[in-house]
Amino acid sequence: MFSFNMILDELPERINQLNLSFIAPLLCLALIFLLSSIFLAKRSPKVFLLDFACYKPPVTQMCGKEKFLDRFRIYGNSNEASIDFMRKCLVRSGLGEKTYMPSNLMRDPPNLSLEETRKEVESVMFGAVDALLEKTGVNPKDIGIVIATCTILNVEPSLADMVVNRYKLGDHVLVYNFTSMGCSAGLRAIGLAQGLLKAHPNTYALLVSPENTMQMIYRGNGKSKLLMNFPLRVGGAAVLLSNKPADQCKAKFQLLHSVHTHTASSDSSYQSIYESEDDEGFGGVTVSRELLSVAIGAVEANIRALGPLVLPLSEKVRYLTNYIIRYFNMAEVKPYTPNFKKAIEHVFPHVGTKPVLDEFEKNMGFDASDVEASRMNLYRFGNTCSASVWYALSYGEAKGKIKRGDRLWQIAFGSGFKCSSAVWRALRNVDDDDERNPWIDEIHEFPVDLRNMKSFAEVFDPAKKM
Repeated sequence: MFSFNMILDELPERINQLNLSFIAPLLCLALIFLLSSIFLAKRSPKVFLLDFACYKPPVTQMCGKEKFLDRFRIYGNSNEASIDFMRKCLVRSGLGEKTYMPSNLMRDPPNLSLEETRKEVESVMFGAVDALLEKTGVNPKDIGIVIATCTILNVEPSLADMVVNRYKLGDHVLVYNFTSMGCSAGLRAIGLAQGLLKAHPNTYALLVSPENTMQMIYRGNGKSKLLMNFPLRVGGAAVLLSNKPADQCKAKFQLLHSVHTHTASSDSSYQSIYESEDDEGFGGVTVSRELLSVAIGAVEANIRALGPLVLPLSEKVRYLTNYIIRYFNMAEVKPYTPNFKKAIEHVFPHVGTKPVLDEFEKNMGFDASDVEASRMNLYRFGNTCSASVWYALSYGEAKGKIKRGDRLWQIAFGSGFKCSSAVWRALRNVDDDDERNPWIDEIHEFPVDLRNMKSFAEVFDPAKKM
């Protein structure tokens, strides 16, 4: 096994031994990519994030682990073996005792009507949007784009239509509604909004990501489907983007990059999170044993696309050199994982589940402090799907960690399998005393020490190293 530094020293001689006709096209493509990126960056209008808001459910919806299991005894058809399995996973899930479940599930007996489900999602959406409009002072009539995302809830009229109706938006508002797009849908909505704001000047884009877990709950006894029951919790976020140059002085962040990758052409990726019915006719979402490998593979594809946009030249050279060495089989070396700490001050990965977050931290070379916000988010609010990256960012703000000029990386992944990244630059220091921040009245209690908490990763195949 050669060391990487040895290979770097011998690289010129080894390149001379190759047919340069293979390398020249690669270098030309790299040059074209660099020049086109500079050209597009100068021509593209700036996109600003004025502010965002995360919904904090009332204490009546707070649901600890044992209360959660009791709900399944009442609501579901789970036998004691399934209850014991969920209890084992919950103990090692990374979730705390103060996460939230839907209000209609917390009642005795549970009210599972469509009307109550609609009321539940409206409370989340409108709670987040009301707080956001209060923070920004923007007139709803000035909003030209609305994008709503939700993992599985699909109602008629759509969630986006509910927003238009509630806030009486104009007749010409552009409306988009994402369902069944997985936990990366919120950041994919950032990419869509970025493109729309390039084409429609002088407007605002409102992004709303509520999560309603009722339709995700599995009532049977298949272990692969039970895994999706315990991490998902109620929550939601609203985000307001602007392309108005005058808003730069009051915006929190500027969007630098939005990168999206999709691996559904692979059968293992496509089937890693899959909704179906079991033998008894109970619907649920199956989580395959290959999830960890699929998730890390999707993240790797995403950072391959993101790296050239954000990494310093030294890291780009090391990554490209490593790629050429492995591509031409010049020596046996491990894939090089770029050091994103040289390009990013803060990272906020989607929480997913504890095993997925553990693998992300390990494979990306981060340490506990780097992913503290996401771990505490999983502990306090659970997996709120698309909204989770915003709860994590709220944590960073409440801790007073976001300073002017800092670069922030949000990355989310989910069914399909999809992965999305958004990179922002802080335009000002973020105050840590906003009473509408969901963490602000309890931030002094965090971080919580979770180092001795075991994972339940044995239900998955080991993740492949990046």
